[in-house]
Amino acid sequence: MPIYEYQSSGEFGKGCSKCRNPFEVLQSIGEKSLTKCPSCGAAIKKLISRCRSAVIENSPESGKVERQIKEYESSGMWSHAAELADTHAEKIKDKSLRTRALDNYKKAGYDVDSLAKHDEKSNE
Repeated sequence: MPIYEYQSSGEFGKGCSKCRNPFEVLQSIGEKSLTKCPSCGAAIKKLISRCRSAVIENSPESGKVERQIKEYESSGMWSHAAELADTHAEKIKDKSLRTRALDNYKKAGYDVDSLAKHDEKSNE
């Protein structure tokens, strides 16, 4: 469901504290645009919103590694998945991938606490 922004269409300072500044309304696409402030009834207009998005680009190598890790995980090859994730996490400095590697080490039967301690010592 899209979020639309509205603001008072009157003179500066007209309207209530809600519509003097831009405010957001959750509406379905089929709903008609609001014409009056839901709080005070003042005339309002729909604003053109800035697009706010995040684009995350992965390198072809990271995509390949991700697919290989998933393949190992789906095959139950936890130690292979863990080692690949751990190596790649170190290379690209990705903490979430490191956490995934630790989870896979644990599934493979390794003592994750000793691995974490070893990791802390090597980072000192």
